[in-house]
Amino acid sequence: MAAVTHDGAPPPGADGHARFLAAARQHGLDVEVADRGRARSLEEAAANLGISPREVVKSLVVKRPDGTFLFALIPGDRQISWPKLRALLGVNRLSMPPADVALEATGYERGTITPLGSTTEWPVVADAAIRGRVSMGAGAHGRSAFVDADQLVRALDATVADISDPL
Repeated sequence: MAAVTHDGAPPPGADGHARFLAAARQHGLDVEVADRGRARSLEEAAANLGISPREVVKSLVVKRPDGTFLFALIPGDRQISWPKLRALLGVNRLSMPPADVALEATGYERGTITPLGSTTEWPVVADAAIRGRVSMGAGAHGRSAFVDADQLVRALDATVADISDPL
């Protein structure tokens, strides 16, 4: 039986995987979904999928000073470079919102976040190091989706820039 909230409605994010799949179809993306099981870290998720952390794309929700958001796509073996992203956007301050704010802004829980199927479309900035076949969140815990990075960037109309640093 599906989980429900105290008022009988599905919990936020319960339909995330369906939204992800619908958005992928709408964008004409060829995605392969893999059930990888829950993972305690990006490294564990990559191992469960039989890939390197570099091949996992983290979808990070970033809050701008005006209260709006954007998605930053970062390879799993790198970290977001706040100075580079601030310079690209021409702002002094950026932050990552708490999990509840990210859920409200995207409809996705942490660990399932993806720009595809977000309840609100936000701009996407993809790190220039993202290449080839990559894995990303598929809108549900324990699921990942494989997609061609170039197709993903085109479908999301993402800005591509150097916004990361090595871990």
